Amino acid sequence: MSPVTPIIDCHVHLNNYHEQVAMSLDESIDRLQAAMAEAGVQYSLVLTSYIVSPHRPSTAQVVKAIEGIDNLGVVAGISYRHYKQRDLREMADYLQAGLVKGLKLYPGYEPFYPHDTRLQVVYELADEFGVPVMIHCGDTYSPTGKLKYAHPLEVDEVAVDHRNVKLVICHLGNPWLVDCMEVVYKNANVYADFSGLVLGEFTEAFEDYMEEQIAEVILYAGEPGKFLYGSDWPICSMKSYVEFVRQLKMPEEHRALILYENARSLFKLPLTPLAELIE
Repeated sequence: MSPVTPIIDCHVHLNNYHEQVAMSLDESIDRLQAAMAEAGVQYSLVLTSYIVSPHRPSTAQVVKAIEGIDNLGVVAGISYRHYKQRDLREMADYLQAGLVKGLKLYPGYEPFYPHDTRLQVVYELADEFGVPVMIHCGDTYSPTGKLKYAHPLEVDEVAVDHRNVKLVICHLGNPWLVDCMEVVYKNANVYADFSGLVLGEFTEAFEDYMEEQIAEVILYAGEPGKFLYGSDWPICSMKSYVEFVRQLKMPEEHRALILYENARSLFKLPLTPLAELIE
């Protein structure tokens, strides 16, 4: 496999995390495109927030802002606390039109378990339209998050009760990587992304540590097809993240799955299958 394997970043944001600095949505998109060009990323999925504010655009705002931009897609964040029926009707319209590629839940940031019965309708929506549900797991960027809600073991119950819905454990459930790899191994409908393992850029010592951890996760799960590349940009450096994944010790065909094909297939992205790219 060539080192120029294309890359899909399945986990980026257009949130302005430095709220003291005014930044428009268009400016955030320009910054994202520049980061993608620098890191050699061909396509990114933008995850909208559970909060809508001047610094965190709504799904509707992002869908409109990226209209006509063919290297960006949207995964819609849903607020457990605040979603209304009209929000779900709007989401269904976006899903039907192919404008939203997946759904995202934020347990830990909001106080709920992913198997809460209030979310039944969300999983039914994902099942109806055949899109994955990404679930925040592990440490929270905000110190006000409540970690008990964000443990990857909580995803197991969802996976068992909704076997037709594909679920993505975000951030490998870090620091609960062992629990994450068991949930991924046990459930055919559960995947995990590599995003958000570091703030900013990787250091050499942390790279060495995470390299061992990720190798163990993939070995235990036994299936490189269950893992997705994501960075969590702009919280994490996209270029540093790509370099980290490029140097992980694994067969190049496995790296190509993780960097590109797994996300292309799971999110049904309008991109060329890897097999056709390497013919």
